[in-house]
Amino acid sequence: MDVVVLAQTNCHFCEMATEILGSLEAEFNLEIRHVDLASQEGKLIAQKVGLPIPPGILIEDELFSYGRPSERRLRREFGKRLGETNK
Repeated sequence: MDVVVLAQTNCHFCEMATEILGSLEAEFNLEIRHVDLASQEGKLIAQKVGLPIPPGILIEDELFSYGRPSERRLRREFGKRLGETNK
């Protein structure tokens, strides 16, 4: 499953998103890509999805969440997308 993290430097929630997704990466077979919001690519993606605040977490090119990340919510979404009900 493709996941993009739109993040900026010196962002505590961005660091949290990286840690949470790193812990879920193997379990859900995630392909995680980090994009700096200050980069041209980051600005384009943020504008396209309407990202209000960092970090933005995109799953399969759709904005899933922004701001403070929730491991429980991410785990539930990944499980749902993989057809699991008890995650």
